[in-house]
Amino acid sequence: MENRNLPKANHVTTAQARRLGFSVRILGQPDLAPLGDPPSGPFAGGASLMRLRDILGYCERQHIRMYRLHSNMAPQAASEQALAALWCTYAHEAALLADRVQALDMRLSFHPYSSVSLACPDEARLTGMISELAAQAAFLDALATSPESVIVLHVGGSYDDKPAALARFSEQYSNLPEAIRRRVVLEHDDRLFSVADVLEVSRQCGVPLVFDWQHHLVLNPTLIPWQEAIARCVASWPAGVTPKIHFSSPRTEMSRHGDHIKAPSWTEHADFIQPFELIGMLRETAEQPYDVMLEAKARDLALKKLREDLTRYAPDMTVA
Repeated sequence: MENRNLPKANHVTTAQARRLGFSVRILGQPDLAPLGDPPSGPFAGGASLMRLRDILGYCERQHIRMYRLHSNMAPQAASEQALAALWCTYAHEAALLADRVQALDMRLSFHPYSSVSLACPDEARLTGMISELAAQAAFLDALATSPESVIVLHVGGSYDDKPAALARFSEQYSNLPEAIRRRVVLEHDDRLFSVADVLEVSRQCGVPLVFDWQHHLVLNPTLIPWQEAIARCVASWPAGVTPKIHFSSPRTEMSRHGDHIKAPSWTEHADFIQPFELIGMLRETAEQPYDVMLEAKARDLALKKLREDLTRYAPDMTVA
C-alpha cells in the first residue's frame, strides 16, 4: 500500500536517489540534543543507544536517511577486551537498533574532533586517538551498519613538516587494525591539505576520500577543477560502496561586536544551503553515485529547506 505520508518524489536523474544528511544537533526537536559529554558510568545504562533510538525516530518521521553521530555517543573502554565486554552487555539493545537502522536504510557516520590526527608524531597521543577510533568503529559494528557508515578524518596538523605529516598519515592508516581501517576515510581541509594532497595519500595507502565543496573553493593551490576533484575522490571508494561528499555554503553575513563589524572569513559555514551551486554540482555529476552530507548551522532545518528549494528550482532531480 502506498504511504501517503512520504514526500512526493521528483523524476530520478541518477540510478539511485542521493541521500541528504545533517550532523549532530537536531534543531527541529530541541529535546533531542545529542549527548554532549561522555556518559558517566558503564555506558550510562545504554544512554547513547536510547538517545540514538529517539534520533532515528525523528529521522524516520522527517524521511531523513543520513545522519552524523556526535563523537561522544561511542563509549570508550580501557582495552579491546573491555570494549567487547561492554557491547556483549548491550547486545540485545544494539541488535534492535541494528534492525531499525537497516529498515530505515540509514547511513550513519562519525567525524571526530580535529584533535584526532593520524599524522601526529606523539606516540602516546596517537594511542589515545586510536582508542577513540576503535570505540567509534565498534559502535558502527555493533549496529551492523554497512561499509557506507564511515569515520571521516582530516590529515591534521603539519607539525612543521608537511610531507612528513602526509607520510605518517599513510603509514598509520596502513597499520590500523582492520576493524578500524575499513571504516576510516579521509577529507581534505581548508588550511593545509588540499585535494591534491589527499589524492597522493590515497594513492599511497588506499584510503577512500571525501570531497568537500567549500574546502575546495578555499584551498586549491594546484587548480584542480571541481569536476575532476569530485570524480577522483568518488573513484577512490571501494566498488559497491556509495561515496559521500560534504557540501556547505560560506557564511556571507557580517557579525557585529559592539561598534566593531566583522566581515565573513569564507571558511565559516552558513546557516542554510544556497541551492544554486549545489544544483549545478548535482547536474554536472548526475552519473556519479554519491550521498551528500550538509554542513550547515541550521542542521536538519537546513536539510528540509533545501528539499523545498530543490522541488522549486530543480524538479528534475531527486534526493532522499
